[in-house]
Amino acid sequence: MNIRVGFGFDVHQLTEGAEFFLGGIKIPHTKGATGHSDADVLIHTICDALLGAANMRDIGFHFPPSDNAYKGIDSKILLKDVVALLKTKDYYISNIDSTIALELPKINPHIPEMKRVLAMCMEIDEDAISIKATTTEKLGFEGRQEGVSAYATVLIYKK
Repeated sequence: MNIRVGFGFDVHQLTEGAEFFLGGIKIPHTKGATGHSDADVLIHTICDALLGAANMRDIGFHFPPSDNAYKGIDSKILLKDVVALLKTKDYYISNIDSTIALELPKINPHIPEMKRVLAMCMEIDEDAISIKATTTEKLGFEGRQEGVSAYATVLIYKK
């Protein structure tokens, strides 16, 4: 069996009044992430980790911000497309371990719903997805509530 590991990282700026999408769901907050798509930092991180594990470049290569077809797109669509790309090389997801770094809002109450939505998008079991949240103890751009970052490690395998 061919087993591969991938790592992803992404950052998005937080802007007053913008909608905040994270892990495929809309989270109520006074600030939201901004970007070319819906700026879902967790999904973008997972996409990069999956693409990296399969040696298929990165999310910007497949869905460039210069392409208006992706302007404001729901990141769940991108994630489904990435999973389909992996399947063209006969790769499947074993598990995902991810961490979101931001001061506010508190993410813990939203994790079960994020896992449910992400599992449906990737057609995997919720138990294969770990989502953790942390603050940066008021340090850095996350601590100043200027942005959000996320990290993900994935394990994929070839059948």
